[in-house]
Amino acid sequence: MNEDYPLFPQDISWEDAQAELESLDLSDGLPMVPPTLDRFDAMISDRGAPDQSFGHLMPLMGDLTLEAVAFNCILAGCRPEELPVVLTAAEACTDDAFNLLGVLSTTGTPTVAVCVHGPQVAGLGLNAGSNVLGPGNRANACIGRAVSLIMRNVAGAKPGVADMATMGQPGKYTFCFAESAHPGFPSLPERRGFSAGENYVTVLGVSGTAEVLPISGGESPEAVLQPIAAAMNSSIDVSSLTRKPERNEQIFLMPPEMADILAKGGWDLSRVQDYLFNARKPYAYDGEDDPDDRPLAPTAEDIHPIVTGGVGVKMTHLPLWAGGSRTVTRAVRTF
Repeated sequence: MNEDYPLFPQDISWEDAQAELESLDLSDGLPMVPPTLDRFDAMISDRGAPDQSFGHLMPLMGDLTLEAVAFNCILAGCRPEELPVVLTAAEACTDDAFNLLGVLSTTGTPTVAVCVHGPQVAGLGLNAGSNVLGPGNRANACIGRAVSLIMRNVAGAKPGVADMATMGQPGKYTFCFAESAHPGFPSLPERRGFSAGENYVTVLGVSGTAEVLPISGGESPEAVLQPIAAAMNSSIDVSSLTRKPERNEQIFLMPPEMADILAKGGWDLSRVQDYLFNARKPYAYDGEDDPDDRPLAPTAEDIHPIVTGGVGVKMTHLPLWAGGSRTVTRAVRTF
C-alpha cells in the first residue's frame, strides 16, 4: 500500500482512527469512516490494479490512482458501487478546459460540484427532488464529499498550502446533485451529443448558489426567466467577468414546475437559451470604462438550464468561477 493512504486494523477504535487521520492531515474536519483493509478490498474489488493511474490533479500534480480514489471514497462513506461516479468526476477535472489549477488555488470561492445523470440516479438512490442541494441523502453527500476529499488529499488543495481561498464556501465539504428527466428539455449530456439512457457525470467549478424566484409565481415563460437573467447579470457585474475577454457558461437549476411552465408555453431549450443570451443589462458605470454589454454567455448554447429539485417555484443560479472554467461531461467508467 502507498504510505500516503494507510489502512487501519479492523479492530481500531473510532476515536483512534479519527485521531490518526487528523494527524496525517487527511481530514476535512468531519468524522471519517476508518479505512480498513476489508473496506479497501471491497471498494476496489475486480476493478484492476490499485496503482492504475487515471491522470494527475493540479495544483500539486497528485496521482489519481484507483487506490487513491478508493481510499477517499472510504473516508467519505461511499459504497463500492459509487466509486465509478467519483472516479469519473475526478478524472473529468483533469480536462484542461475545467482549469482545476485555477478552481482549487484561487483566493475566490469556487468548488468542484458534481451533477449526475442517467439511470444511475435511481440505481444509486441519488436525490434529484426535494432539497436536492441540501442534506438528507447519503449518496449525494458521500459522492460529493469523496470528490472534495480527493481535491484535498490527492490534488493537494489544503488551506494555506494550495487552497488560498479568502472565504471559501460550504460546498467545499460536498456538492453533488442529480438531474431529473423532463419531456420538454433534453438532458445536459444529450445536448452534448451523448446517447440517451446511459450514465454520465458533469463537473462544474461553482462559486456559490443564489436563490431565484419567478415573477408572480411564474405565470409565463418570461416571468420565469426574467429573474434568472437578472441573477446572471448581477453575477457578471459583481465579479471580475466584466474585465475578462470571454464570458462563462451560465448554469441554472429549475424545478419541474418551472420547466412545465416553459414547456406549456411552447418554449423549448433553444428558445430559452436565445432569450437569456440576449438579456444582458449592465449596471451604469460612473468611471472611465464603458458598460460591458456583451451577451450573458459565449454562445446561446453555453446557457444550461438543468431540471432538478422538488415541489415549488424557487430556482437556483450557479455562477461559475469568474477566473474561467468550463463544465465537463464524461461517461461514467465501467470496469
